Amino acid sequence: MKTFLKLFLLLALAAYLVFAFARLTSGEDPTECKAVHFAVSDSAHAGFITSAEVDRLLVKAGIHPVGRKMDDIDTRVIEDTLRKNPFIKSVTCYKAPGGKLNVLIAQRLPVVRIVTQNGEDYYIDENGYTMAKLHYVADIVVATGNIDRRRDRRKLVEMGCFLRDHEFWNNQIEQINVSERGEMDLIPRVGSQVIHLGRPDSIARKLHNLRSFYEKVMPEVGWNKYSEINIEHTNQIICKKAK
Repeated sequence: MKTFLKLFLLLALAAYLVFAFARLTSGEDPTECKAVHFAVSDSAHAGFITSAEVDRLLVKAGIHPVGRKMDDIDTRVIEDTLRKNPFIKSVTCYKAPGGKLNVLIAQRLPVVRIVTQNGEDYYIDENGYTMAKLHYVADIVVATGNIDRRRDRRKLVEMGCFLRDHEFWNNQIEQINVSERGEMDLIPRVGSQVIHLGRPDSIARKLHNLRSFYEKVMPEVGWNKYSEINIEHTNQIICKKAK
């Protein structure tokens, strides 16, 4: 008898859950939407999408759900509208009991801002996806100079990801300048020297050598001793004295 009662209760609970889910997803809910809860992934990183920004996008599109009947809210329309923003990677929107709507956002995080000689100004993420600058500004490294999308994109993404993943260098390097030959110079936030990286290969090794140079030599000679530090070779560092 006890086993039968447990089985009956489990079946009843399962039936209720199926009914509740069907009601929420089918739109058969006349109650009023009282609140929207936003969750943005990686919100602690340098990104552009915040809960306030998503809320603003819904208001601007005229589809903000608060105050509307739950059965009049089309979650797919909300998802499709938000996906049009280049900084949003994916969206999941679903209704919850009590007149609540949940919106889960996965954002695209830029790793480099590109400002080219011919006037292009845009961001790229870790997958090389291009995002228009719009009215957003992020405190990330800026790549300038003679940038060729086909030639330089992959290496700029690699450099941007390296800086992002290494706090010391992320705080130290503020600009990457690309030459006509595709070689790169790094402009630091501290010191007046230019760091000549050369071809963008062996990045980790070259910057490891440079950090050792910073820690062992710079405290002795001063940060303004040199106008250029050449690290294009992995087995030596060549410095040019400032005038």
